[in-house]
Amino acid sequence: MAARIDDTYAEAFKSIYVELLITARDRTWLEHAVNAATGHGSSTIMCDCEAGLDRYVGPGGDESFQTPDGRPGAVVQMHLPRFRKDRVEALEKAALARITQNVLTAPTAACFNLVDSDTYYHMGRKVAYFGNGFQTREERYGRKVWVVPILGGEFIIDRRLGYTDGLMGGNLWLFGDSVDSALAGAERGVQAVHDVPGVIMPFPGGVAGSGSTAGSKYKFAIASTFTKFCPTLQDHPDVEAGLPDGVKSVMEIIMNGKDLQAIIDATQAAIKAAADTPGLNMISAGNYGGKLGKSLVYLHPDKQPAA
Repeated sequence: MAARIDDTYAEAFKSIYVELLITARDRTWLEHAVNAATGHGSSTIMCDCEAGLDRYVGPGGDESFQTPDGRPGAVVQMHLPRFRKDRVEALEKAALARITQNVLTAPTAACFNLVDSDTYYHMGRKVAYFGNGFQTREERYGRKVWVVPILGGEFIIDRRLGYTDGLMGGNLWLFGDSVDSALAGAERGVQAVHDVPGVIMPFPGGVAGSGSTAGSKYKFAIASTFTKFCPTLQDHPDVEAGLPDGVKSVMEIIMNGKDLQAIIDATQAAIKAAADTPGLNMISAGNYGGKLGKSLVYLHPDKQPAA
């Protein structure tokens, strides 16, 4: 029996983001670079940005997307909420740290910009200072790049890294009769989202096992566990129970993306993939009644206005 699809919506909010292409000699070293560059990027509650893999491209990946140097590549996004007053400076700082510490250092890696916009960072120049005066401005693969001499050979990076508006906060909640069923449904959903271009899932393996709500009884905390939906608190006298009968675990998929249509497509792909998971009771989503973001992603596609 298929899981019930709740008649609700996820509430996405505006972000600014950078999108970069990492390439490497082979898939092994490409994955190392991607994993390092997107690490500790689950939530802007305490991370410098939300970062994640969109998809692998070029040889061994989506071969309709050709990389500039013809090598295996990966598309990575990094997002910050648009409501942050320091968003432009903070995103540059996060991207600079992740590129210099995790892409530059990855053997055989190179880094290219994928956002062609009027707003951009002089990222290549800042990274190239690592060359200690021996860095050079060149044209490679028909692109304007900096070339940095390194012990492994050379590091190539585009001169500019563009940034533009995106969306954060698309999500699905998967309610299971056990941890295994909830996680199995989430894993199926994650796999489906990976096939949709333009979307990242920043949490570990694409899944958050500790969905939160804004605020806390503690003044120093800005978010806390969503007690209403914690299975072990359903009988607690101080908690308003919110889970359907028989639900023992809730897993969440959180999606950021280039635009609303990409998140809509990813949401529908995940629902379709997860719905028949044995033991999955319901698929729902979290929102704040429209108070956080104005981009609503309805779980029932017939309710969705045109993006």
